[in-house]
Amino acid sequence: MSDLPAAMNAIQIGVPGPPESLWLASRPVPQPGPQEVLIRVAAAGINRPDVLQRKGLYPPPAGATDIPGLEVAGEVVRVGAGVTEPAVGARVCALVVGGGYAEYVVAPAVQCLPVPAALSLEEAAVLPETFFTVYYNVFMRARLSAGETLLIHGGSSGIGTTAILLAKAMGAPAIVTAGSAEKCAACRTLGAEVAINYKEEDFVARTLEATDGRGAEVILDMVGGDYLARNIAAAAVNGRIAVIATQGGVKAEIDLRSLMAKRLWLGGSTLRPQTVASKGEIAAALRREVWPLFESRSLRPVIHARFPLREAAQAHALMESGVHIGKIVLVA
Repeated sequence: MSDLPAAMNAIQIGVPGPPESLWLASRPVPQPGPQEVLIRVAAAGINRPDVLQRKGLYPPPAGATDIPGLEVAGEVVRVGAGVTEPAVGARVCALVVGGGYAEYVVAPAVQCLPVPAALSLEEAAVLPETFFTVYYNVFMRARLSAGETLLIHGGSSGIGTTAILLAKAMGAPAIVTAGSAEKCAACRTLGAEVAINYKEEDFVARTLEATDGRGAEVILDMVGGDYLARNIAAAAVNGRIAVIATQGGVKAEIDLRSLMAKRLWLGGSTLRPQTVASKGEIAAALRREVWPLFESRSLRPVIHARFPLREAAQAHALMESGVHIGKIVLVA
């Protein structure tokens, strides 16, 4: 398309700090390179790493834009050399290394997925970051299978609600932790079999009770810190623990004998620094294994609130309040 503007609205981070450090600015419209596409953004999801980036705690990788935003949905308006799919005019959602809080963003073609026909662009915009993360860690790395129990910490978050939905769709019972009765109720509504208010109950004891003393085969942990030792106690023999964030601290002390006695697998990962090829493999697996569930209406993401792009600061304030259940989305 030759009628694209030269400039666009985008959210810029001023001095790292509170939500008010986000402000609307004019930036040049980026251009796609080889194997990339340019997307006119209809909506962008907000994620915890965006908050960390705003605070100066999670800088973008070398060469990446400083505009925050890791997931978008919209229309492909230009393609770079070598791209055969998606084509100009395609409705896609995409995982991006940054730049999502803008009217246009460049994405690697292999990190784009078609917008499921049953979903709106706003719903599709909140899929990539959480679905890539959960599917990669829980199913590709920790190998959760039907009939195994998944323990999810932070069950009412974007990651947590996604994990509940995927576990239910794949035939795996989900146990979650959450910080209030309201959040626990919401998790049960989504399909969690057991919801534990971690402020009032011991999740280790409740997990063992719910599994007849066996423990959880897979644990998805975004807390870290002293949760690691407790996760080991809550895990089943031959269990797998996937650590994806450290909201409770970056250091942990464990008794390695307990890890060995249960023959546990302990792994960790972050998504953003991975190669385009690696993310493309995750996208292909999602398209093959998960996207048909959207078409059959077996899956639908949970959106807590929507904000116009210019109100990104208010959206970040909501995320930091911790009261949301599901995802928060910016509408361009």
